[in-house]
Amino acid sequence: MAVIVKYVVERNGEEKMTFTSKADADAYDKMLDVADELYDLLGKSEMLTDDAQQEDLAMFLAQNKEELLYALGAKRKPTPKKPKAVKNADEDEEQDAA
Repeated sequence: MAVIVKYVVERNGEEKMTFTSKADADAYDKMLDVADELYDLLGKSEMLTDDAQQEDLAMFLAQNKEELLYALGAKRKPTPKKPKAVKNADEDEEQDAA
Protein backbone atom coordinates (compact mmCIF):
# COMPACT_ATOMS: atom_id res chain seq x y z
CA MET A 1 0.00 0.00 0.00
CA ALA A 2 1.35 3.42 -0.94
CA VAL A 3 1.16 6.54 1.14
CA ILE A 4 0.21 9.61 -0.86
CA VAL A 5 0.57 13.10 0.53
CA LYS A 6 -1.99 15.60 -0.74
CA TYR A 7 -2.09 19.33 -0.17
CA VAL A 8 -5.59 20.75 -0.24
CA VAL A 9 -6.26 24.45 -0.80
CA GLU A 10 -9.43 25.39 1.01
CA ARG A 11 -11.32 28.69 1.10
CA ASN A 12 -14.27 29.40 3.37
CA GLY A 13 -14.69 25.70 4.11
CA GLU A 14 -14.76 24.81 0.41
CA GLU A 15 -12.08 22.65 -1.19
CA LYS A 16 -10.71 24.54 -4.18
CA MET A 17 -7.89 22.37 -5.47
CA THR A 18 -5.68 19.44 -4.45
CA PHE A 19 -1.96 19.24 -5.18
CA THR A 20 0.81 16.72 -4.66
CA SER A 21 3.38 19.48 -4.18
CA LYS A 22 3.38 21.92 -1.27
CA ALA A 23 4.99 24.59 -3.47
CA ASP A 24 2.20 24.28 -6.04
CA ALA A 25 -0.45 24.45 -3.31
CA ASP A 26 1.18 27.54 -1.81
CA ALA A 27 1.39 29.23 -5.22
CA TYR A 28 -2.28 28.53 -5.89
CA ASP A 29 -3.26 29.80 -2.45
CA LYS A 30 -1.29 33.00 -3.05
CA MET A 31 -3.00 33.43 -6.43
CA LEU A 32 -6.37 33.11 -4.67
CA ASP A 33 -5.26 35.80 -2.18
CA VAL A 34 -4.45 38.11 -5.10
CA ALA A 35 -7.82 37.33 -6.70
CA ASP A 36 -9.59 38.21 -3.43
CA GLU A 37 -7.80 41.56 -3.26
CA LEU A 38 -8.58 42.28 -6.90
CA TYR A 39 -12.23 41.35 -6.33
CA ASP A 40 -12.42 43.94 -3.56
CA LEU A 41 -10.76 46.53 -5.75
CA LEU A 42 -13.10 45.82 -8.67
CA GLY A 43 -16.04 46.07 -6.27
CA LYS A 44 -15.17 49.72 -5.70
CA SER A 45 -15.87 50.35 -9.36
CA GLU A 46 -19.43 50.84 -10.53
CA MET A 47 -18.64 49.33 -13.93
CA LEU A 48 -19.10 45.72 -12.85
CA THR A 49 -22.48 45.06 -11.29
CA ASP A 50 -22.52 41.29 -11.78
CA ASP A 51 -20.69 39.50 -8.93
CA ALA A 52 -19.87 36.49 -11.09
CA GLN A 53 -18.32 38.71 -13.76
CA GLN A 54 -16.37 40.60 -11.08
CA GLU A 55 -15.11 37.30 -9.65
CA ASP A 56 -14.16 35.97 -13.09
CA LEU A 57 -12.25 39.14 -13.95
CA ALA A 58 -10.44 39.12 -10.60
CA MET A 59 -9.43 35.48 -11.14
CA PHE A 60 -8.27 36.19 -14.70
CA LEU A 61 -6.13 39.12 -13.57
CA ALA A 62 -4.66 37.07 -10.71
CA GLN A 63 -3.84 34.19 -13.06
CA ASN A 64 -2.11 36.64 -15.40
CA LYS A 65 -0.37 38.62 -12.68
CA GLU A 66 2.97 38.87 -14.47
CA GLU A 67 1.42 40.34 -17.63
CA LEU A 68 -0.68 42.70 -15.50
CA LEU A 69 2.44 43.95 -13.73
CA TYR A 70 4.12 44.54 -17.10
CA ALA A 71 1.07 46.44 -18.37
CA LEU A 72 0.99 48.61 -15.23
CA GLY A 73 4.68 49.36 -15.60
CA ALA A 74 5.42 47.87 -12.18
CA LYS A 75 7.70 45.28 -13.69
CA ARG A 76 9.85 45.18 -16.79
CA LYS A 77 9.59 42.39 -19.29
CA PRO A 78 12.70 40.28 -19.30
CA THR A 79 14.76 40.97 -22.37
CA PRO A 80 15.85 37.86 -24.20
CA LYS A 81 19.57 37.34 -23.87
CA LYS A 82 21.48 37.42 -27.11
CA PRO A 83 23.48 34.28 -27.71
CA LYS A 84 27.18 34.88 -27.76
CA ALA A 85 28.70 34.67 -31.19
CA VAL A 86 30.67 31.49 -31.57
CA LYS A 87 33.69 31.73 -33.80
CA ASN A 88 34.37 28.77 -35.95
CA ALA A 89 37.85 27.51 -36.76
CA ASP A 90 37.86 29.08 -40.27
CA GLU A 91 37.32 32.61 -38.85
CA ASP A 92 40.16 32.12 -36.37
CA GLU A 93 42.53 31.09 -39.17
CA GLU A 94 41.51 34.08 -41.32
CA GLN A 95 42.16 36.49 -38.44
CA ASP A 96 45.53 34.87 -37.73
CA ALA A 97 46.56 35.13 -41.40
CA ALA A 98 45.68 38.85 -41.59
